[in-house]
Amino acid sequence: MKKLIFIISIALFCGSCHTEKKENVVVSTETNTENAEKKTVKMILDLDTGIDDAMALAYALADPQIELIGVVASYGNVTVDESIRNTLSILDMLNHKEVPVFRGADRALGEKETYSVSPIIRMIHGENGIGNTTVATSSRKMEEQDGVSFMIESAKKYGKGLYIVAVGPVTNLDAVIQKEPDFKNQVGKIVIMGGALIVEGNINHYAEANVFHDPVAANNFFVSGTPFTMVGLDITQRTNLTKSDTQKWRDLGTVSGKAYADMVDYYIDAYKISKPDLAGCALHDPLAVAVSVHPDLVKTLSLYMKVGTTKEDWGRTIGEYGKMNDPNPNVEVCVDVKVQEFVDLFKDTLTELFKKN
Repeated sequence: MKKLIFIISIALFCGSCHTEKKENVVVSTETNTENAEKKTVKMILDLDTGIDDAMALAYALADPQIELIGVVASYGNVTVDESIRNTLSILDMLNHKEVPVFRGADRALGEKETYSVSPIIRMIHGENGIGNTTVATSSRKMEEQDGVSFMIESAKKYGKGLYIVAVGPVTNLDAVIQKEPDFKNQVGKIVIMGGALIVEGNINHYAEANVFHDPVAANNFFVSGTPFTMVGLDITQRTNLTKSDTQKWRDLGTVSGKAYADMVDYYIDAYKISKPDLAGCALHDPLAVAVSVHPDLVKTLSLYMKVGTTKEDWGRTIGEYGKMNDPNPNVEVCVDVKVQEFVDLFKDTLTELFKKN
């Protein structure tokens, strides 16, 4: 597999939606929030715990519709061991020691060497993956069971009541589908943060970072027929958090409020180098979590999709040419988002969590 080459113009790394079909082009029309979405769902997060993953984790803990039953830690923004460490420490800081953490993949499919983090990613997320912010190291250990087995076991236990949200490379999800093909019919919803359909990528003109880390596994997953929602750069780059927002967390005077303000301020400063026009940082990963339980936040396009695995299209997410008119496409691609509604929801939800911790 190719080595990752990141250019300085890289955008920061990084819902299944209720839809109404019309001639194979699907646009979400759901606006009712007083519906079945109000019930609590079980959720597993698949994280490569850098800064936006830390925000996604906090959001999943704070949204009243979500019961987080476990986190699968993987590689990407950090190594898998750093992801495990960061996840456990953040869970402890937020007083959710009950949430178990499982080991996920430590490299892309077919790679012989364990993944190592590139200098540009270290610049974006800090040497420790969380903006060089000091968070007390957890004394807890990860679970002995591996993450792939945990997801398969949980799907059999909870069925349609289980949601999977993956915001790093989809290496773990591919492994799940390979090991348990019926997984796609068992779970209630799968959402990934990854890909770019109608905008440029953040690695090159077309590839998004999470998919670019392991396009072979991503292509396996995309063409497997598994129903899922793609929350990509098409909408995540429209959401934005500023230092005036993080100052409100800092002003709470709590440990978590300060830690998250420090983390996100670091992230915002990195954006000044890579994407100064945004005047803040994009909320890639937390948007994927929010969309899973608030599908009315987005509009989607329904497609069969594939991922490029050749030198010319490595990591490109695009519709399958031969299936444009096939019925029941499996991918819901988010193409529009209610920006202010989501940003307000995100800020308010995390503020309430940080007040208590």
